[in-house]
Amino acid sequence: MNFPLYIAKRYLRSKSSNNAINFITIIAAVGVILGAASLFIVLSGFSGLKDFTLKFSTIIDPDLKAVPASGKSFMLSSAQLEALHDLDGIASYSKTIEERVILAYDGKNYPAYIKGVDAQYNQVNAIDSVIVQGSWLRPNTDQMVAGWGVSSHLSLGVLDYGKAVTIYVPKPGTGQITSTKNAFNAIQCVNVGLFDVNETLNETYVYTTFESSSKLLNYEPNQVSAIEFKLSPNFEEATITPQLQSILGNTVIIKNRIQLNDALYKMLNTENLAVYLIFTLVLIIALFNVIGSIIMMILDKKKTLSTLYKLGASVKDIRRIFFYQGSLMAVFGGVLGLVLGLIIVGLQQAFSLVMITPSLPYPVAINILNVIVVLLTISILGIIASKIASVRISKSLIETI
Repeated sequence: MNFPLYIAKRYLRSKSSNNAINFITIIAAVGVILGAASLFIVLSGFSGLKDFTLKFSTIIDPDLKAVPASGKSFMLSSAQLEALHDLDGIASYSKTIEERVILAYDGKNYPAYIKGVDAQYNQVNAIDSVIVQGSWLRPNTDQMVAGWGVSSHLSLGVLDYGKAVTIYVPKPGTGQITSTKNAFNAIQCVNVGLFDVNETLNETYVYTTFESSSKLLNYEPNQVSAIEFKLSPNFEEATITPQLQSILGNTVIIKNRIQLNDALYKMLNTENLAVYLIFTLVLIIALFNVIGSIIMMILDKKKTLSTLYKLGASVKDIRRIFFYQGSLMAVFGGVLGLVLGLIIVGLQQAFSLVMITPSLPYPVAINILNVIVVLLTISILGIIASKIASVRISKSLIETI
């Protein structure tokens, strides 16, 4: 039998004859429980926000994307296209062209990005699911699909064949510009649909056919800005990426979805870390109550400690009694707080108790990593607090009791 652990359990369950000490112990336990619950709820909230935010980027971001290592475009050979077509693990791929342009419509101008896509694009990305008005592009046409924000800025409707949108891009070259007509390439497109992903993308992008964008930018038939890939089920990107790199060569860089949104991921992870550190500080403050509770318990049990010492218990054993007592209080409080947090998060998922808008509940997600983080945090801090309190016991203190 572990003698210090046995005594620590007895002390943890028993009540003190001093009501003030009982009250302090209850406050310490409640503080640990609420601290653990709060930490888990906040981490779950940030996990939900992260999933909610990234859900929109996954709609238009492919599993893998080949982008130029330098410059804005690269060339594809027939042999490379054939190798991509025969590569196991690639369910579909799409050639795209992207460039900054100026949109002109009904006397209004607006800077945006054009993205020319081929007929396979909607097989790589679920773009069809975010078309809120109109329809998607038909291949080999002068059609475009604008973001909701672009449409708002230009007062742009859908299927207005009487008013085409003129898309301008500066002509490449050097020297002095003598006339605006010779300074820009231009094409005219009819808007056939509107997409709604998020505010940034809605106000930034318009989609056109690959042929229209290639014509606008004077690209060669085998010249592209990027290639987007959708992986087949049960194939890992770590396996496919080296094969793609071997086919396309060193002129391109293969990026996954996280690398395509590295700034967003860094921002979300930084915010998550900052909130974790803030609530960990709250936990540390709450655990000061545990230290105070243990010290008060030492003073309350001074006669018992003297008896244990005279019966042969060492100072180390007595220290371990209160170390175990504080550690058990922290661990049990953390587990109870975690259960409380799980219940609250589960209720939010089931009944939408907290709303951001009348139709949008605050997103939360139960993540096993958050459970582990909370348990480890509360356990480590509880052990440290218990160690700080237990080292106050010394031989001279016991002998003077």
